[in-house]
Amino acid sequence: MMNSIRRFWNDEQGQGMTEYGLVLGLIAVAVVTALIALRGHIIDLFDNAEDTINTGVTEMGETP
Repeated sequence: MMNSIRRFWNDEQGQGMTEYGLVLGLIAVAVVTALIALRGHIIDLFDNAEDTINTGVTEMGETP
């Protein structure tokens, strides 16, 4: 019985995959947090890009 418990305790199979999963989860949380924190700046960036494109299209006039 004690040998079974020792083998189970020392078994590291699957440990690496678990660590990769934890790191991936931490990265995902960091990305989501950054996106939430920078939400206003990202919206402004896309709004400015949209305005620039619309201005360029308006100045060019209609295409033949």
